[in-house]
Amino acid sequence: MMIGRRALVVTVLMLLAAAPPQGQEATSLLGKPLVAAPQSAEARAALEKNLAAARAEYEKDPDDADAIIWLGRRLGYLGRYRDAIAAFSEGIDKHPEDARMYRHRGHRHISVRELDKAVADLSKAASLVEGRPDEVEPDGQPNARNIPTSTLKTNVYYHLALAHYLRDDFEQALEGWRQCERYSKNPDMLVATTHWLYMTLRRLDRAGEARQALEPISAGMDIIENRSYHRLLLLYKGIEKADALEAAVKSGGLDAVTIGYGLGNWHLYNGRRDQAMSLFREIVEQHANQWPAFGYLAAEAELARLRAQ
Repeated sequence: MMIGRRALVVTVLMLLAAAPPQGQEATSLLGKPLVAAPQSAEARAALEKNLAAARAEYEKDPDDADAIIWLGRRLGYLGRYRDAIAAFSEGIDKHPEDARMYRHRGHRHISVRELDKAVADLSKAASLVEGRPDEVEPDGQPNARNIPTSTLKTNVYYHLALAHYLRDDFEQALEGWRQCERYSKNPDMLVATTHWLYMTLRRLDRAGEARQALEPISAGMDIIENRSYHRLLLLYKGIEKADALEAAVKSGGLDAVTIGYGLGNWHLYNGRRDQAMSLFREIVEQHANQWPAFGYLAAEAELARLRAQ
């Protein structure tokens, strides 16, 4: 890719991701307003209860780093991303050497399409965790086995690589995925990282390295929560069938956008551009409530790049 076109794409994405009017959480990379997705009454009540508990802990000690982090995380789970960013910004003011603050704020900058800010925060987090022992990151929304699958370092490098990927900087993204791969010690984290690593290598026309990345992946892996990524990897290995994955895209929910983007990207780097763009448009048009999902965001980015060409 020519540097000039990449610069044009990044400029377009920055302009489209300008701060939204009051009432919006974000503006999509395609220039559309994004508001918090609706939740069931039961789910919202549980999330509000958790937020109230987090706020009570924060009010006991507003300088406590953990209390600030959980307040920001609980706000984010409710789709209040701007409020979450404000909480983590307060945390950074109070704890400027705490990598967790930058990691979480960077994640939420991705959510609201502020990709340059995300890269800045996550790069800072990466510098702060360098040379330090890794640590398990507790889940705010536990999986079926209540076993956390990610760590501080995997989350820092994963989100940093993703921010670069969304900005069309695949070389920098690759570096992040490689770093994340070093710390991906369980099957769930391994399939999540390998999925994006494989896609990035294919977009860089490094098919041989992409095949090597798939070597640790097998059908019998004990996956707790990242089944969609696992299914996509099995597609790339020729074990899963595309037809079965296409059916999942029609089903709705998070799996639809995760699988839909992976399947669309598979079509794209295998020369089936029209099929790829059709899937990306389907994600954006038919699954709008999933706009915070990374697969949805990536589909937006692909369509924004197309506009910039």
